[in-house]
Amino acid sequence: MSRKKKLISRFQQRPKDFTWDELTSLLKYLGYWEVKTGRTGGSRRRFLHHSAAAVTLHKPHPQNVLKRYAIDQVLDLLRQEEIL
Repeated sequence: MSRKKKLISRFQQRPKDFTWDELTSLLKYLGYWEVKTGRTGGSRRRFLHHSAAAVTLHKPHPQNVLKRYAIDQVLDLLRQEEIL
């Protein structure tokens, strides 16, 4: 199994230790790219796709681990868009 497929499988299991870096890597693999929001964006991050809905969420801080609700939101959106 490739590294990316392992990452997708891990994400679908909704682990408690899924990091922001893993999520950005996963989204880039699925065809998303991050949009820079400028000075007033704060911790909000937005990822766009050519044919799917945008993914918008807050970058976790000070830790790099995503909250469970953020994983669920992204997972639901990717399933609705039939990307996963």
